[in-house]
Amino acid sequence: MALDLPPSHHRASGLVDVLDRVLDKGLVIAGDIKVSLAEVELLTIRIRLLICSLDKAQEIGLDWWRYDRELSPGGRRETLADNEELRAQMRRLEERVAALTPKKPARRR
Repeated sequence: MALDLPPSHHRASGLVDVLDRVLDKGLVIAGDIKVSLAEVELLTIRIRLLICSLDKAQEIGLDWWRYDRELSPGGRRETLADNEELRAQMRRLEERVAALTPKKPARRR
């Protein structure tokens, strides 16, 4: 007796529909893991997962990647010249602070 299974292309299109709906509407998975010993809580791990499209994330205000230098396209990368410029600025500021700070008289023994 042969089993009548539906063709696999129906399952694939069903998966595409589900994925399309999840990306359109969003999906949130939340959970807590707590480790306790003798009723004393030792560790709590909070897990939050949001799955949605980029458009939906922007719509709900979760567009942090747009402002992250490492992730945004064309983001400014820190270079060696930037570091040297900052170090030179720090040296100038330290010299100015040292010039404004009164010197303590040497203590006599």
